[in-house]
Amino acid sequence: MRHEPHHSPRDLRCGSCLTASYGELQPAIGIHLLDFDLFQDPAHQDQALWCFEMRDAARPAVTLGQELQLNLIELRKADRLQQTEGALGAWITLFEHWQEEDTMAQIVDPPVRAALDKLKTLSADAEARRLAFVRERTLRDERSLLKDAREEGREEGRAEGRAEALRLTAINLIHGTDLSDAAIASITGLGIADLATLRRAL
Repeated sequence: MRHEPHHSPRDLRCGSCLTASYGELQPAIGIHLLDFDLFQDPAHQDQALWCFEMRDAARPAVTLGQELQLNLIELRKADRLQQTEGALGAWITLFEHWQEEDTMAQIVDPPVRAALDKLKTLSADAEARRLAFVRERTLRDERSLLKDAREEGREEGRAEGRAEALRLTAINLIHGTDLSDAAIASITGLGIADLATLRRAL
C-alpha cells in the first residue's frame, strides 16, 4: 500500500480497493507461511501463529485493526505444537506431511483433499510437468522476440522473430530431449516436415 501524492491526502491506494478514503478502507491482510522457526527465543516456543497490526508509537492501544495486518505461521513449530484444529490445522498438515499417506488419510477437509489430489497428480506425471515447462519457456521466448520486433516497428520482424523462436526451440528439443517429432510439433507448432528438415540440417 502506498500514498499517491497526486491524490487527495485522504485517499489511499491498495491492491483490492483502487481508491478509497481512510474511513472506507477495506482490510488488507497478508499471510506468510514459513517453513522455518522465525521466533526462536525460548519464551516464544509455545506460539506458532502470529498476528501483527499497525499501532501508534505514542499510544500503542490505538491500532488500525484489520485494515493492515500481517499474519505469520511457523509451519514446523505449529506442526510440533499441534495446537491448531479445523481447516487451518488441515492445511498445516498438508504442507508438512503431504507425502505421508497414513497421516493424510485422516484429513477430511474438502479443499485440502482437493489440493492433495492435485499435488499428487502433478508429482506423479513427471513428463507432463516437463512438457508444461518446455511449453512455457517457448511462449516466454516467443513473447520476448515479438516484443523486440514491435519495438523496432517492423511487421516482418514479428513474423521472423516468431519463426526464429520456434526454430531455436525445436533445435534445443531435438538436441536436449528424446521427444518424438510429434511431441516437438505439438509444443512448437512446427510441421513434421519442418522438423525433418531441421534434423537433416543438424
